Amino acid sequence: GVSIYNQQTGDFEFRAGPVVAQVVLADEINRATPKTQAALLEAMEEHQVTVDGVTRDLPRPFIVLATQNHIEYEGTFPLPESQLDRLHRRGRLGYPSRDEEVQVLLRTTGAAEKPASVALSGEKILDLQRVIRAIAVPLSVAEYAVDLVRRTRPNLADAPEAGKRYVRWGAGPRASQFLSLAGKVHAALGGRFNV
Repeated sequence: GVSIYNQQTGDFEFRAGPVVAQVVLADEINRATPKTQAALLEAMEEHQVTVDGVTRDLPRPFIVLATQNHIEYEGTFPLPESQLDRLHRRGRLGYPSRDEEVQVLLRTTGAAEKPASVALSGEKILDLQRVIRAIAVPLSVAEYAVDLVRRTRPNLADAPEAGKRYVRWGAGPRASQFLSLAGKVHAALGGRFNV
């Protein structure tokens, strides 16, 4: 966002930027400058933004979806580990099948489609998040998740040899938190009250 001077009132008025939303799509996130990435990192970690020394809370829920170009392309910036650590899932998309690509062509080069409609309200998402967080994780499962994550850390004595050889940085504590939350979602989808 930015503060803009209002000549009529003589005051500066805050105009929210695109990150002040419940769902943010950071398309081609690695094309954003390091300064922009740092601002997004504050939003992702603290659910707030600071503009002109004033901190403002972001709406809840606050969800970031991001796409990334291949790092070897010109005009991209590497994503800091601290930012990658806050993204819950990461995957690679290959090329679509021939039939899928035909459908993409037809859908994107024809008449404009109808605008998107609301599938879930922000309040419904918050309700679902509360339900998921209430699902129990037995101590044995929590220990297993932590053990899995710790095995990715090459500096630990019991790290696998392949990890010591090929991994520079292992997963941080957020990885075990994400495993726990993913387990809770999986349990809920299966109609279970514990992971």
